[in-house]
Amino acid sequence: MPEIKIRNAEKADMTGVLALIQELADYERAPKEVIVTVEILNRDGFGENPLFKCLIAERENTMVGIALYYIKYSTWKGPCVFLEDIVVTLSERRIGIGKLLFEEVIKVANEMSAKRMEWQVLDWNEPAIKFYEKYQPEILKDWLNYRLTEKELATLKVNL
Repeated sequence: MPEIKIRNAEKADMTGVLALIQELADYERAPKEVIVTVEILNRDGFGENPLFKCLIAERENTMVGIALYYIKYSTWKGPCVFLEDIVVTLSERRIGIGKLLFEEVIKVANEMSAKRMEWQVLDWNEPAIKFYEKYQPEILKDWLNYRLTEKELATLKVNL
């Protein structure tokens, strides 16, 4: 098997990153939900105050996976890493690329002395659940996830 290389993303990678993001959205049954663009990814990942970091998995000089994460802050614990997504292109799954990406994010968390590393998994995504369970994470069953969409935020902003 050809070697898999993990490296930090560069601006030039964002077209490929966006393609993998769209592939994930298709897999997660939400193909029309992606509104981010290459320009937005470049601004938000490589601007003055980057909002995310991204690792690239390459096989034979071709992007085959990404891990997108960011730093969040716990009021009780301090700095934490939030893994937003790991995406491995369909044709390259089940050969260890996701493991390499996940373990590289763990290294990042350890190097920065993060107090936690967190992520979410859709409750129907059995392959991902089985993958993450190998690492024996704490599964938070007593926390609810809430969200306000852009439209809802704008409405609240006007009414406040």
